[in-house]
Amino acid sequence: MDIAVVVLNWNGKALLETYLASVLTHSAEAKVYVADNASTDGSLELLTQQFPEVVVLKNTTNLGFAGGYNQALNYVEEDIYVLLNNDVKVTKGWLSPFLELFASNPSIAAIQPKIKSIQHPKNFDYAGAAGGFIDALGYPFCRGRIFDSIEEDTGQYDTEIEVFWASGACLAIRKECFELADGFDESYFAHQEEIDLCWRLKNLGFSIMYTYKSEVFHQGGGTLSSSSSYKTFLNFRNSLSSILKNSDRNPYPILFVRMLLDGIAGLRFLTQGKFSHFFAIFRAHLSFYSKFRDLIEKRQQLPKKKQNFLVRSIVWHSFVLSIKQFSRLKMINK
Repeated sequence: MDIAVVVLNWNGKALLETYLASVLTHSAEAKVYVADNASTDGSLELLTQQFPEVVVLKNTTNLGFAGGYNQALNYVEEDIYVLLNNDVKVTKGWLSPFLELFASNPSIAAIQPKIKSIQHPKNFDYAGAAGGFIDALGYPFCRGRIFDSIEEDTGQYDTEIEVFWASGACLAIRKECFELADGFDESYFAHQEEIDLCWRLKNLGFSIMYTYKSEVFHQGGGTLSSSSSYKTFLNFRNSLSSILKNSDRNPYPILFVRMLLDGIAGLRFLTQGKFSHFFAIFRAHLSFYSKFRDLIEKRQQLPKKKQNFLVRSIVWHSFVLSIKQFSRLKMINK
């Protein structure tokens, strides 16, 4: 299998200067691309001058994570895509475990490595940690990260297992599976588009895997910081969209409970003085309802498959039971 590493960039010149060299050093078996979302900060000039071996795919406008990758990947012919954030440092041998897993089972559509924090190298990273899951209400969490509680990596998740979703910070995916699922949903723009894609792939009968044998380090917030209310808007809106589109169950009771819980989250932001985040949740729901008809049409067109969830409510576990570690969760099927 041929493999391509595709780094998405938008005004990330400083990040490319910092991290792209590690990608080139440790990716001899791959062709390296940078998909640029119409940067205006000198990123393209940097690539030409310092990284001439990189193939640059130029998008004419900033299409976000979803649209940016969809457009750029039309020009990538390799069998395996490794979609990589521009703020990720990779390590020696990071690609081999992907190729081995893909070769072992044709039903594997996508794989995530162990993702750790650049700032705190002993800890998992927020974006994916040791593999992603969602609860029965559609809230995402990870092995090694539940909401803002992040665990230290002591080898407790050094197993290759099937997960529900793989992080877009570093996502290895078969070209044929990406195309079969029609790529990312561009209406998401950014955030949780990888959860939606993985959910659709699972509904098509494919599996998503995590491997600890590949390890990368993620800076996080390189393009949109964690304090951004726009990120809050995207996360809440896109999560609701994924439930309505992809759930095999009646989505309306789930959406009703989510409306209540999202309202509580908004009130929590108010008590913290984070008014922009409160309004971001409000706008997220308005945006979601405005797209309701389109989402219903997508729901009717997409296949559904019964999915098993590890927990009914990660909110209950985290905020009521004060469980902050994945290994302590009270699993449904145990």
